[in-house]
Amino acid sequence: MRATTIHAPFDLRVEDVPDPVVRQPGDAVVRVLRSCICGSDLWAYRGESARTPGQRIGHEFLGIVEETGADVGTVRRGDLVVAPFMWSDGVCDYCREGLTTSCEHGGFWGSVGSDGGQGEAVRVPYADGTLVALPAGAASDDRLLAALLTLSDVMGTGHHAALGAGARPGATVAVVGDGAVGLCAVLAARRLGAERIIALGRHETRTDIARRFGATDVVAERGDAAVEAVRALTRGQGAHAVVEAVGTEQSMSTAVNITRDGGAIGFVGVPHGSGTGLDLSVMFDRNIALRGGVAPVRAYIPELLPDVLDGTIDPSPVFDLTVGLDGVPDGYKAMDERTALKVMVTN
Repeated sequence: MRATTIHAPFDLRVEDVPDPVVRQPGDAVVRVLRSCICGSDLWAYRGESARTPGQRIGHEFLGIVEETGADVGTVRRGDLVVAPFMWSDGVCDYCREGLTTSCEHGGFWGSVGSDGGQGEAVRVPYADGTLVALPAGAASDDRLLAALLTLSDVMGTGHHAALGAGARPGATVAVVGDGAVGLCAVLAARRLGAERIIALGRHETRTDIARRFGATDVVAERGDAAVEAVRALTRGQGAHAVVEAVGTEQSMSTAVNITRDGGAIGFVGVPHGSGTGLDLSVMFDRNIALRGGVAPVRAYIPELLPDVLDGTIDPSPVFDLTVGLDGVPDGYKAMDERTALKVMVTN
């Protein structure tokens, strides 16, 4: 089969690699219909996170089950399925508690020795605990496939951030970050009943999507000016619930400074940089809570799936560029240069 591999910073290749096969009784092989490029993939692309030359890449995909091991009971050949960005066994203590990202047997797609989502097929360990079956009819609906693909990561991660921040009916929510996760957090906050949603972002095409997703206000400023603007919108108090979806020192500092006393920050931006942006004395004095981390999206798919299927939420607009598998390197370049928000890959 063909799959995307990374060899060095800015050196992505679509190459012939061995076909995936069932190795363990709990495995499944999935033929990929749709995958995508994540903002977190760009850290490897830019050389800011280490990769072994030739390592696979990509962690978001859905497709058709081609083969299953003898122990797989929840999916079968021909099923349309979506995979969360980590595999998990579904039965360990962490999985039973809903923290599938801490699964005792879990792992990331594209890690050394595993298939990446940006290829023609993937071997899925622990298929019963990992894969979620989708309606067969969705395979012929491009818009619905795009919406369902977001359940592999960005929609579930935005939901995780909104939950961590405490988005709820009557609350004011502020979202720091206008990438796909931040936009999905806006959609998640609306779904959870937030009364007012302030999106922080300066790219008009992205803030237009934020408004479409439910943002009531947009703040284009950064740093101290952004803090002043949010406080001006909230009678000087700040937002009850703040999503941090970037991961830099500045973005976290902004998040802390726009949080209302007694509020909470839901952080899902992958941390990168030399500092955290956190001052624990400030958080202590103002009773600000911090929750978040790697989103256990497998636990959220059953909750979010019905709303995607019936159109209550439609995250598909986060995809603004579509490429075939051979176009994946160009897709990375477009996202790195911020000419694309999120790139979908079709097989």
